[in-house]
Amino acid sequence: MPIVVSARPVSHPLKAPFRISRGVKTTADVVEVTASADGVVGRGESVPYGRYGETVESVLAQLAPALASADVEAARDALPAGAARNALDLALWDLNARRTGVSVASATVLPIPPALVTAVTVSLDTPEAMAQAARAVADAPLIKIKLSAEDPAARLRAVAAAAPDSRFIVDPNEGWTFAILKDLKPLLADLPIALVEQPLPADADQALEGWDPPFTICADESVHVGGDLAALRGRYQAVNLKLDKTGGLTEAVSMLRAAKGLGFQLMTGCMVASSLGVAPALHLAGASDFADLDGPWWLAIDHPGGLRVARGRITPPRPGFWGDAAPAEGLWL
Repeated sequence: MPIVVSARPVSHPLKAPFRISRGVKTTADVVEVTASADGVVGRGESVPYGRYGETVESVLAQLAPALASADVEAARDALPAGAARNALDLALWDLNARRTGVSVASATVLPIPPALVTAVTVSLDTPEAMAQAARAVADAPLIKIKLSAEDPAARLRAVAAAAPDSRFIVDPNEGWTFAILKDLKPLLADLPIALVEQPLPADADQALEGWDPPFTICADESVHVGGDLAALRGRYQAVNLKLDKTGGLTEAVSMLRAAKGLGFQLMTGCMVASSLGVAPALHLAGASDFADLDGPWWLAIDHPGGLRVARGRITPPRPGFWGDAAPAEGLWL
């Protein structure tokens, strides 16, 4: 029986505004894809990202040929890396697991760990507001601090004082210059920094070539697929794997292994999304050095049975949620 594909936009309200250096969002606007065959349904979700020229409408338009295709796998492979291919790829992985009884964990040899530390994000705000947000999650082992070029030192000090037992991922989202990064070097060296993530714009990261700071710099916007990795050596020591950048789990699994072979540390990250979009990333996170998968934690209401983030740790979704053959009844909004 041929695979039938459908796609729809879904908007998930957030419990609080999510601010980064590029703007603020109050909803997670996603594209949900279902792939059906033999009475079985697989699901996938992606987040169109304006940084890469994507919108919900553009992703739905990209998916239109797949909706009408007699060969859905070929239609997926024809898509470029990005949100459209991700949603379709994840739906096909889920469908295959349910049709064959072979879980994604078994097929990839990447099991989901029973417990996983994830970064919990303190979004960009005034130093006082960021300190208040940090105090609320100060029992998390790992906190991500969103920053901009506006007085980052004051915000760093405020969060560090409010969460004295945590380590930090510092994420300016391409918002710094190399001069700012160098000026902050003594402060960053003095704090318990796990990673400094994409401090410079992707088209300006040549300034990092040969620089040897006392902290690990992680590529995010500078890396999308496995073919990008070799050029990052000498600039970054870690890379952030995100399904919406790689275009799905298929490329992400290959990229994970290639990155390890090149000696990079790995972080598995996500966009602000529901558990449907983040659950597949747990397979990558189990083989990574760091996880930043608190996306569903920002939602006012997530899917029933989805993953749970509490005290900076992830509890995996209920059996049947994504990627295995267990029944999925009652798990979807």
